[in-house]
Amino acid sequence: GSGDLLSERLLTAGHVLVERRIVADDIYRIRAVVSDWIARADIQAVLVNGGTGFTVRDTTPEALAPLFDKTIDGYGELFRQRSYATIGGSTMQSRAVAGVANRSLVFAMPGSPRACATAWDDIIAAQLDARTRPCNFVAMVLPDSQHCASRSTEIAQEVSV
Repeated sequence: GSGDLLSERLLTAGHVLVERRIVADDIYRIRAVVSDWIARADIQAVLVNGGTGFTVRDTTPEALAPLFDKTIDGYGELFRQRSYATIGGSTMQSRAVAGVANRSLVFAMPGSPRACATAWDDIIAAQLDARTRPCNFVAMVLPDSQHCASRSTEIAQEVSV
């Protein structure tokens, strides 16, 4: 499924998967797991897949919003732009969100494998690579790596079901 796809992609890119967990579609459980992960020094990025649509069960954006110190508005905008090429106007139902929370990057995307591939391949992977120019997010979570060419970022992944 989509969690396996993301795990494979991030490991292939040279990152470390610290933890992976499936969490029920519950706003408070999602928030609790992500809160725990952003408090840990060994996790710099969190990938959340699922729960970003418009059904009653889709609460991932609401779970994450209070945790964000800053939102990364461009992520959701770019995700919807990239998705438009494959799913057309239905992309407006995506509430993909991202933000910085306690010096950790948090990216939430729809739960379909195709959506996860779009998010990772077209957006996230390059932003977690210190070699991406003119800018990337590595220096934001690893302040000593501004000139580092390391591709290693510790990542935790949560899957909503």
